[in-house]
Amino acid sequence: MFWPDTISKKLGVKYPVIQAPMFGASTVQMVTAASRADCLGSLALADLSADESIELIRETKKLTDKPFAANIFVHHIPEITEDLKEKFVQTRQFLGQLAKDNGIEVSLPDLEELKVRSYHELVDAIIEENCKILSFTFGNLDDQSIQKLKENGVTLIGTCTSVREALILEKSGIDIICVQGTEAGGHRGTFDPVHVPQIGGLSLLSQVYDHVQVPLIYAGGIYNGKTLKAVNDLGAQGFQVGNLLLASQESAMLPFEKERLKKVREDEIMLTKSFSGRYARGVRNKYIEGVEDSEYILPYPYQNKLTNALRKAAKSKQNADFVGIWVGQSIHRYSENSTEEILKNLIKDCER
Repeated sequence: MFWPDTISKKLGVKYPVIQAPMFGASTVQMVTAASRADCLGSLALADLSADESIELIRETKKLTDKPFAANIFVHHIPEITEDLKEKFVQTRQFLGQLAKDNGIEVSLPDLEELKVRSYHELVDAIIEENCKILSFTFGNLDDQSIQKLKENGVTLIGTCTSVREALILEKSGIDIICVQGTEAGGHRGTFDPVHVPQIGGLSLLSQVYDHVQVPLIYAGGIYNGKTLKAVNDLGAQGFQVGNLLLASQESAMLPFEKERLKKVREDEIMLTKSFSGRYARGVRNKYIEGVEDSEYILPYPYQNKLTNALRKAAKSKQNADFVGIWVGQSIHRYSENSTEEILKNLIKDCER
């Protein structure tokens, strides 16, 4: 049998293939379709409120009785200083004018209107809802949260983008580490949002494998049997796929975004922090070109919250130049089949 079973047994699934969380693109339906393929679905909760998260968890449980991972952001929240207040006003004004100049009518929020939350309320919600797998990104959980989750039988999956981060996760008692190569689409899981390691996935995976003892999931560039087998040879025992599912039936991406995906060229895929204040890999567009090297980028999560209304307005106008289309470096045909079928085909490809 090709498939390593360490992670499968830990997570309670037949295949150690994980549907990437992809907040904004994945859906409850995608999670449950991944479960039907005997893989692990990931429910992206990001930094939603506890009530919103509980609603999504319960909706998922109505559709599947199989295990799935809840996924949250564990970012540091910068203090609101006078400098940040001043920069927020300037950035809001600049982005509002940029939108107007490009025919997008939008009312951007004031700083006081933004709802910025710590992840701690989500930890409590996950325990209350009896979720047994929690994956997280943007840093590490605090010791108290780790202890509380472990006491309630929750398996913890942390994300690293460097050997240093992997060692921090292992030392704190995290059960499984997801190694995110720089090829991966969407946000970097880096602990430090300013100094972002850009280490190629194969190099990173082999180095992390040499330095830690816990089982490893690999994320970044997996789109067929050959790429999955390559990272298995380097020590991965679990395989996270996201890019492969972006155009699937269950994806929340709109038809115009899926069409843009299918036309993407390799030289258009880049890292940018213009939308959220944290580096993410996606498709270059007019918004990114206007903002990326400017002084109008606030720290995460303030930039992310500020641009949310702009992205929604652009979506309603089907304007691909002002939405964040997150995509990894492995370009493929972006199938619009169901998530279940795409994952089953990947599994068959590996077993040939």
